Amino acid sequence: MVHFPTTFGFNVLRLHLLLLLLVVTHVPAEATAEDWPNWMGPTRDNRWNSPNALQKFPATGAKFVWKTPIAGGYSGPAVVGNRLYVTDYVTNDQVRTDNFQRAEFTGSERVLCLDANNGKVLWKHEYPVTYSISYPAGPRCTPVVEGDFVYALGAEGHLWCLDRESGKIVWSHSLKDDYKTKAALWGYASHPLIDGDKLICLVGGEGSHTVAFNKTTGAELWRYGSASEQGYSPPVIINAANTRQLILMSPDWIASVNPDTGKEYWTEKYTANNGSIIMTPIQSGNYLFVGGYSKHNLMLELDQQKPGAKVLWREAAKKGLSPVNVQPFLDGDIMYGFHETGEFTAVQFPSGDRLWETGKPLGNRPVGSGTVFLVKNGDLFYMFAETGELILGKLDSKGFTEIDRTKILEPTNSAFGRPVVWCPPAFANGRMYVRNDEECVCIELTAGR
Repeated sequence: MVHFPTTFGFNVLRLHLLLLLLVVTHVPAEATAEDWPNWMGPTRDNRWNSPNALQKFPATGAKFVWKTPIAGGYSGPAVVGNRLYVTDYVTNDQVRTDNFQRAEFTGSERVLCLDANNGKVLWKHEYPVTYSISYPAGPRCTPVVEGDFVYALGAEGHLWCLDRESGKIVWSHSLKDDYKTKAALWGYASHPLIDGDKLICLVGGEGSHTVAFNKTTGAELWRYGSASEQGYSPPVIINAANTRQLILMSPDWIASVNPDTGKEYWTEKYTANNGSIIMTPIQSGNYLFVGGYSKHNLMLELDQQKPGAKVLWREAAKKGLSPVNVQPFLDGDIMYGFHETGEFTAVQFPSGDRLWETGKPLGNRPVGSGTVFLVKNGDLFYMFAETGELILGKLDSKGFTEIDRTKILEPTNSAFGRPVVWCPPAFANGRMYVRNDEECVCIELTAGR
């Protein structure tokens, strides 16, 4: 039995216990919610760790929590706590096209903040934009949410830092104007990366292929590199030789730089057709792989003693992958992804040998630039396909096994003569959030809820 020597001591202890109880029982939802704050989730690896996720869909199909109208775009949503952030393009022009030519389209890009619980629009930031890019449906980059801010990069290089509660402008850059460059053929599509006090972006221009901005003020901290074009590959930070290395891709080279200063550690020649290098390089142990259009694949062996790399193999026949829309998924020493010609493929690291290929889950035969976004939860993959279906399946060295599938969205755009929806989903709060060019929807994915 606890003895309280004085009434004052008892009151102080009781007050402390009451305050502790208030803290425990009134933790804000944002402190405990599972977030998806940027492209590919909290650690940019497409792993979703929510417990009690559905292992099979209800017989009646997907359970919709809400649907909200939006306009066109390829960008995925970001979800933090009870707020969702997504970008779109509002226009009266015919932009649902897969024409590879540049043409001018007029409209406005928007950054939207939605209530993640009901889909209600809480605020929007809108600005006029003239598109001069191929595939002009809308923005490509998933917003980045960090601290009090949300960062958004539009298809023509408009970079915004907004207050995430109110949508008010904190700072902005027009990358094309500020760095005297132009958008790549398919627009600005490299998702910015937060590292400490920096927001790291592919920009373009002489000596400014990549630029690090102070994430709070927008001031330039460093710039690195020149290239024939920006490319589309999002930057990534790896650890090799006990050194944090920022890995950057352009259509002309792959480079490692100090993420704090932009100083180069090493570089290796790379050649991309049509400026098309899209995937983020993937590290497995002491190996680093990147694959680009027209089978321009490269496997590097990383130096273990000091920052450096040497070519293990380059453009070897029937090795590795050349991804287009889908970042490959690394599981152990096996990489799963979609080759440019549509084969869903498993690749062994570091040999690059293909363990299997299939046209599924899109069909019995591969389709060019076939797109299925891969997210893993436990031993199950949640796969959002260009058909608008969500597929549950398992992957291993022997092949792909489908468990279940259900229709989520209608394809509202086109590519290579077929209808598609090419928008990556977000997984947060036990739910999936995904959009097409007409609506953003929320799907319940927690069993028993």
